Amino acid sequence: MRIVVTGVAGSVGSRVTQRLTSDPDLAVVGIDRVGARSEGLAGHHLGDLRAIDLDEIFEGADIVVHLASAYGRSEFVDASRHDTRAAQLTLDAAARSNVEQVVLLSSAMVYGARAENPIPLTEHATVQPLGLAFAENKATIERLGQDWATTTGGKLTVLRPSTAVASGGSSWVAKSMQLAAGLGSDSDPPLQFLHLDDLASAVEVLVRKRASGVYNVAPDGWVRAEEVRSLSGRAPRLPIPSALADEIVRFSWDRGIVATPPGIMQYATEPWVVSNDRLRELDWEPSWSNVEAYVDSFDPRPWANLNAKRRQQIALGGTGIGLAVVGGVARLISQRWRTA
Repeated sequence: MRIVVTGVAGSVGSRVTQRLTSDPDLAVVGIDRVGARSEGLAGHHLGDLRAIDLDEIFEGADIVVHLASAYGRSEFVDASRHDTRAAQLTLDAAARSNVEQVVLLSSAMVYGARAENPIPLTEHATVQPLGLAFAENKATIERLGQDWATTTGGKLTVLRPSTAVASGGSSWVAKSMQLAAGLGSDSDPPLQFLHLDDLASAVEVLVRKRASGVYNVAPDGWVRAEEVRSLSGRAPRLPIPSALADEIVRFSWDRGIVATPPGIMQYATEPWVVSNDRLRELDWEPSWSNVEAYVDSFDPRPWANLNAKRRQQIALGGTGIGLAVVGGVARLISQRWRTA
């Protein structure tokens, strides 16, 4: 069986190809705009999906696994246009080459983060991304995939992972969520942390079993935001109303202060955890728990090494400083509204 993997040099793609190339019955061809390890690959093509000859590469392919994304390559840049175009070209080439199955990497963020969301969300939940360009883009790419499947009769497989993390390779979403959580919103939502090794194993299972449809990918259960703060060793948060925190994010993004995109606060303050039951029915199971994946991915802050008395002293002093900072940003935001 011949498999083409886009984004082969990425943190997910490299893990997926390592798993697939261990099987001598699989011929794996990789594509990426940057160099990648080519050991075990039947072919490796260097180039942007928007500029290379995909028809030649896809010739004879049974499955295309589309993992490439421009998100996270440049701060303060919305990569939606690039990713949508790359996905469309990939699907068009797959149609011309009569590829039997396409596997798309989406995100559980397509469900949207809302207070009324059931916990956990299943694949039957409505796709309704809310105000975050990344989530809206993933929903768009899913629709393009559905169009391809309807037109060609091919199998479409969509993965919707929760926040994906790993030491030295955490996803763009994970880094943005971490920055957003640092604002200290007044909410304590459930969170999930999926290790990239488990995401790669999910891709492998779906490819080997030729499974089609939509699959959430997540560890078992979830953890609360306050537990994550304790694990990370962050100083006690200064509770900020979610609406103000969202304005601070937008203000900081617009001025190039912090690379936390508008709309991310909704996902940092409201639930969007997902069930992995459907994937488990295919005999997939996570090797990492939420806590294990988080601890592997984020180094603890110096706060974790302080004794209780010193923490209390800093917390009491930090409250006044925090209020001053928030107040200053709030005044700037207020001035922007008055001059708008």
